Amino acid sequence: MTETTLPDDAALAEAPIPPAPEDVHTRVIDWFAEAARDLPWRRPECTPWGVLVSEIMLQQTPVVRVLPRWEEWLHRWPTPAACAAAPSAEILTVWDRLGYPRRALRLQAAAEAIVDRHGGEVPANPEALRALPGIGEYTAAAVSCFAFGIPEVVVDTNIRRAHARIFTGVALPGQTYTAAQRRLARDLMPDTDDDGGRRACAWNAATMELGALICTARSPQCAICPVADLCAWRTAGSPPPTEEQKTRGQAWAGTDRQVRGAIMAVLRRGEPVQAETLLAGLPLPEAEDDQRRRCLDSLVRDGLAERRGDIVALPGVLGG
Repeated sequence: MTETTLPDDAALAEAPIPPAPEDVHTRVIDWFAEAARDLPWRRPECTPWGVLVSEIMLQQTPVVRVLPRWEEWLHRWPTPAACAAAPSAEILTVWDRLGYPRRALRLQAAAEAIVDRHGGEVPANPEALRALPGIGEYTAAAVSCFAFGIPEVVVDTNIRRAHARIFTGVALPGQTYTAAQRRLARDLMPDTDDDGGRRACAWNAATMELGALICTARSPQCAICPVADLCAWRTAGSPPPTEEQKTRGQAWAGTDRQVRGAIMAVLRRGEPVQAETLLAGLPLPEAEDDQRRRCLDSLVRDGLAERRGDIVALPGVLGG
């Protein structure tokens, strides 16, 4: 028979006690009402399409880089129909250096599906959103919530980190969105019976902003946090992250991502170029020839470039 070891009274006493969610809701939502950044996709006049574009662009990309690209995108293609009809080369050019350019083509594919399936109007239903190309659980929930006021559970990296610190007392939530974190996020949502979900949607936006501006990964601003005195992590003495909690940053220098980005920068100039000239002229002296060729081939396979013989260009530039 295996003996079960129970924690002693001292260990139980040291475990941080989570605050009452209602107290945190009130403080964080009130803080957001005063401190929220004036971002164009948050304004009342922003269309659901504008919200969808922002959510795709903001994936793994900071706001400061997204703002000018979002504004240019909505100026050129204010509706899904306009985006769906645009040349792919123009789509990739306007995407510029936001990174992960396949997102641009997936966004255009989503626009085409919106036109074909929904009469050109972004659907409000999260299931319909998830059925669009390139739209996952988070993006569908965020668009439903922020564009239509539907109180879906929205969880990004910033929200996970705020939840982890305030309610579970750990420094960082870790790389993986766990089942326990999913349950916590669901349980923390304000009740929707009284106001149709307005407070729940405000909680999503406010917690995301708190994680982005105050409860940051490396330099949390606890001195000005609206819930510092309620935070379980602060109560526990702000313990450092364990190895399991840490998120590993993605390398850039010397990677295929860097080489692919350099190739795309040349192709976005808009003119067809000889493959050998393009690859030889990349400002990456450390990149070997086989890596350059492999990255060009991968761009062609991904539909981000096209090649005819030894000539390379963005999709559609070479014509029929």
